[in-house]
Amino acid sequence: MSTENEGTAAPTPPAAPSVPPAPASETQDAAPAPAVPEPVTQQLPPTPAPGTEPTQQIPPAAAPPAAPAYGEGHAPAYYGAQTPAAAHGAEGWPPPPPTVPAYGAGGHGGGAWGAPLTADGAPAPKQKGKGGLVAAVLVAALLAGGIGGGVGYWAAERSNNGTGSTTISAANTPKDLKREAGSIAGLAAGALPSVVTIEASAGDGEGGTGTGFVYDQQGHILTNNHVVASAANGGKLFATFSDGKRYDAEVVGRAQGYDVAVLKLKNPPAGLKPLPLGDSDKVAVGDSTIAIGAPFGLSNTVTTGIVSAKNRPVASGDGTGSKNSYMSALQTDASINPGNSGGPLLDGRGAVIGINSAIQSAGNGGFGGGQAGSIGLGFAIPVNQAKNVAESLIKTGKPVYPVISVSVDLQAKSEGAKISEQGGAANELVDPNGPAGKAGLKPGDVITEFGGKPVDSGPTLISMIWTYKPGDTVKLTYLRGGKPTTVDITLGSRVGDK
Repeated sequence: MSTENEGTAAPTPPAAPSVPPAPASETQDAAPAPAVPEPVTQQLPPTPAPGTEPTQQIPPAAAPPAAPAYGEGHAPAYYGAQTPAAAHGAEGWPPPPPTVPAYGAGGHGGGAWGAPLTADGAPAPKQKGKGGLVAAVLVAALLAGGIGGGVGYWAAERSNNGTGSTTISAANTPKDLKREAGSIAGLAAGALPSVVTIEASAGDGEGGTGTGFVYDQQGHILTNNHVVASAANGGKLFATFSDGKRYDAEVVGRAQGYDVAVLKLKNPPAGLKPLPLGDSDKVAVGDSTIAIGAPFGLSNTVTTGIVSAKNRPVASGDGTGSKNSYMSALQTDASINPGNSGGPLLDGRGAVIGINSAIQSAGNGGFGGGQAGSIGLGFAIPVNQAKNVAESLIKTGKPVYPVISVSVDLQAKSEGAKISEQGGAANELVDPNGPAGKAGLKPGDVITEFGGKPVDSGPTLISMIWTYKPGDTVKLTYLRGGKPTTVDITLGSRVGDK
């Protein structure tokens, strides 16, 4: 999937709806229940042309104790958003996506959805603490009560008419219902003890919630960089296991470009069970997937789906105006939301095939809040790539990126990745001593294939390059004057983020 960095104008995100309401106070119990409002509907927007869809990193769920917090301090960003024309190297950083206002903290729509009004008609101030969670529980209880009452009345009428009981018991129900080890329930039960909910907080109190999983018995935890970035410099990190035990953690290393980070528990418990790693190169479209995480702070949530596509080029930003991340992603329709970031995407055997990292947004900010939610388009970093990055971070604390040493014009409207012709001297746009320069490439050439796969944009090229290792030799095809040429290119390296 190509991104908007190809040169098409990024769509402007519409204003997000107001956040869900707290229920009326207990002093209003005697009042009749308000009528349930008609659901808000809208026409679906026209499907954008390929490469223009707005996408975003899964933002961390807002930090507790408020549960669930919607978007406070975490502005969603749209992948591949248009930026001013400039040349950006495949080994350097493309322009950052634009920030989007944070919603849910007094930004849009006034008071909470359905909140009681004061005498002058203004929404009552939001309550602190766990009001959001209580509201959700109360609404659910009211709905269940209404349904139960209706069914009870219907059953009573049936009984009064002499039709007898309507209760039916399942035959041969075992006393202890056991699940097969290979079932979804069995796989989830085996994986959950090795998945942690990560709480990250910066020195100024900002932070959020994400997910990670046990990488080895030494206490290393694999997650997304954007989950822990706020706490990387002087902040605090905590990892909570499914049994409720909480541990201090610290950053071992993080890679902005790959959106991968490694943590280490400061006092890891004995008997840690790393999740088994699968082979993401052997994944097939249609394979079963299981995603585990803490969407909107709801720890130990399990969802299922399939692998919808492979090798999706995705450029993502965290909304802070910092540098982009790139991945040649696994696409899944398993439901993932803010807070799932960094969690494992498992295959049908329970092995990790990816790290959940990004979602495609419909652009409406999500139902009832400022953070976007799942529309069935989630993206995960392939575990083969994540493993290579993790090993480098554990050994040196720094990421290593493969490069071809050219500057790519991200604004070019061409069928491929065009090497920049402006923005610097020729030897800066194509390093003559770099891999591309040694292979004969020049400014203005358009790269159309890399490793035997088609290249349709600059971001696609970068995501492809970063699936390899420095020193790998790859076939590259480029156009010059409309004539294709194929060469072998040996990838160089760059240590650290720029």
